[in-house]
Amino acid sequence: MPVLKIVDPATLAVVARVPADTAASIGKKYRLARAAQPAWAQLPIAQRIDAMIRFREQIVVQREGLAKILTREVGKPITQSRNELNGVPGRIDFFVNHAAKVGRDEVVFADRGEKLEEKISHEPLGVIANISAWNYPYFVGSNVFVPALLTGNAVLYKPSEFATLSGLEIARMLHQSGVPQDVFVPVIGGGEAGAALLKQPLDGVFFTGSYATGRKIAAAAGKRMIKVQLELGGKDPIYVCDDVDIKTAAEALADGAFYNTGQSCCSVERIYVHENIYVPFVEAFVATVRGFKIGDPADDTTYIGPLTRKPQLAVLKRQVADARKKGAKLRTGGKPLARKGNYFAPTVFSDVNHRMELMREESFGPIIGIQAVKDDSEATRLMNDSEYGLTAGVYTPDRKRAEAILAQIKSGSVYWNCCDRVSPRLPWSGIGHSGIGLTLSTYGIQTFMRPKAWHLKSV
Repeated sequence: MPVLKIVDPATLAVVARVPADTAASIGKKYRLARAAQPAWAQLPIAQRIDAMIRFREQIVVQREGLAKILTREVGKPITQSRNELNGVPGRIDFFVNHAAKVGRDEVVFADRGEKLEEKISHEPLGVIANISAWNYPYFVGSNVFVPALLTGNAVLYKPSEFATLSGLEIARMLHQSGVPQDVFVPVIGGGEAGAALLKQPLDGVFFTGSYATGRKIAAAAGKRMIKVQLELGGKDPIYVCDDVDIKTAAEALADGAFYNTGQSCCSVERIYVHENIYVPFVEAFVATVRGFKIGDPADDTTYIGPLTRKPQLAVLKRQVADARKKGAKLRTGGKPLARKGNYFAPTVFSDVNHRMELMREESFGPIIGIQAVKDDSEATRLMNDSEYGLTAGVYTPDRKRAEAILAQIKSGSVYWNCCDRVSPRLPWSGIGHSGIGLTLSTYGIQTFMRPKAWHLKSV
């Protein structure tokens, strides 16, 4: 059996070697999941809810150990790993509190004279693949597998190869919580394992990751006429109006851009600032970024850790070179750090424009471009000048002004005076290269079921 090597991105040391799946073992896992799914779906939903509640309790009790594992394999600063785990129980609570109602049969028409009734029932898709991400394995994973399990599906769960240990911890806790081993099945490996998983006769594929990989998954799964849901990347813009408190806005947006070392699909990736406050805003922003502590992600005081994936260093270096060549002004950072591990200095450019890769292509790292705009109209045009459409935001004390701008923005989520925020109560979706389908909200529960239309006439 092949072995998957787990490397600490902060030290480049090998921290574990994990047996990986083969095409044959994945096929066997699929067949076992297919056989186990009907019995899981036939359980009263209260029993499936109880299992998710026990899973929730384990996350709370084991938080510190889980955070340390997450930090060691992806390089996320330990305080941010704890924050991720702290946020999971609330998401589970939402799904648990709404799953039964969303899945309940609905009588939509009844005519006593005609003796006719019309109703809608909701059935699980069956066996789904959940190909998850490494940057928030608990968040983005639980957005899929929790509602999928609650609605009676079996899940073949492939954690990212960069978050394998966390994926195995998730599987362990679910199994200990009462989810049968053949109903939630971890699939371990890299791209080859993912490709083998997609060859199984699945009923749905739910992927979180890059646009490039999402296209390949859509092409492979689309031939089979099964449900495909893709949560992809973003080039998330923010517009700072000329009536803000400059220091407050700069500090909030620096956090929105550099939290998790910029490795979030909804990280702020481009900032537009009204020309009347552009210079003082850039100064305040750069001062905030220069105050971020870079270091060992296991240290409670570290804010910027290493990049999880070493190849991303080359992407950032290319964007830096392109921006400088085209006239952008480097304010801080701009290169990998001279230390062991996948570290890149927090980087800020001003005087940028849309001819630069930095303002058009996803960065997924600690880098940001800040561009001056003359008015709200120019800001709106530039915010929409992207193939992505995941999140966008406006900073101003004037709600009416913000809503007028945000109503014109092509984006799945919009923010007023906040950013880089996800709520279980609201759908999470993207436009264009940011994906298709959605997670979260009651819609994110419905997505794991297919409606059946009943025409019932008594004689």
